[in-house]
Amino acid sequence: MLLAGSIGWMQAIFIGLVEGITEFLPVSSTAHMAFVPQLFGMGDPGAAFSAVVQMGPVVAIIAYFWRDLLRYFQALLRTRTPANIRKDDVDARLGWFAVFATLPALIVGYVLHKQIEGPFRSLYVIAWSSILFALALWAAERRGRRNIPLEKMTFPQSQAMGWAQVLAVVPGASRSGVTITAGLFTGLDRESATRFSFLLSIPVITAAGLYELLKTALHDPGFRSQTGVYLLGTIVAGVSAFAVIHWLLGYVRKHSTQVFVLYRILTGILLLSLLHTGRLKDIRTEKTEPQRAAQGLSGQGDRVRNGPVTGPTVCRTRLRAHAARGENDRANL
Repeated sequence: MLLAGSIGWMQAIFIGLVEGITEFLPVSSTAHMAFVPQLFGMGDPGAAFSAVVQMGPVVAIIAYFWRDLLRYFQALLRTRTPANIRKDDVDARLGWFAVFATLPALIVGYVLHKQIEGPFRSLYVIAWSSILFALALWAAERRGRRNIPLEKMTFPQSQAMGWAQVLAVVPGASRSGVTITAGLFTGLDRESATRFSFLLSIPVITAAGLYELLKTALHDPGFRSQTGVYLLGTIVAGVSAFAVIHWLLGYVRKHSTQVFVLYRILTGILLLSLLHTGRLKDIRTEKTEPQRAAQGLSGQGDRVRNGPVTGPTVCRTRLRAHAARGENDRANL
């Protein structure tokens, strides 16, 4: 089994496929990248590889919607501020809607990035959020009117989707899932909700990928030896994501999202069952517990950095602590 953070060529291809297929489907790519490799006997690829590989789907979605994005960008430059938007300028309106709707997720993602990389990635969190947010999508399908096209989208509707994207910091929620759910609840038709969901995803996953890429390049000494592996996974993810984008837009024109609701509920139940029986290990929890135990010993963080604390080390630590207490007592006399 590969250790977390150590990625082989075949694992990069496999995880690239998982990322590319699941990134834009309302099933949570983060969830799948957390448990699918373990099911096949692979190590956790880690948050850094997971985020960097997202650059593939980013390139894919830009390539797929480049004409739309170019129009929106030109409209932003043309209007300069939202106050200059004409009622009939759909491109400017959607462009500015996307800008303001992206801000909540960018801010919250920056503030909570340590939790996203750590305790939030628990498989228990993934399992329960997969089930709960699937039920939310099911409710949106039943309650939403689904009759408003993208051209008629309002600012409150765009903000609803933007703030819903904040929930994507919880693994298993699914960025596309929560935004499509919000869009359906506000009355957008399925294709319009899906298209705006794609538009919102570009700045967020680009920022996450670039942040992790820079952090890994600066602080991970093994990154250079893994550059080719990261690149391969990213290319595989991009090609598969492009195909999925085209398929999903065609699918939601004629079908509901209920198949994804059922899949997510079954996935959540399966994860809980495998965790309960020990077939899956909650890797993130197992990593943090030894560190907490180590930090509870006097002497402390050195155990995590330099290996186990031996008997002589504990004795020396206790002697130093005793001497320090003696000096403090003498100073207080």
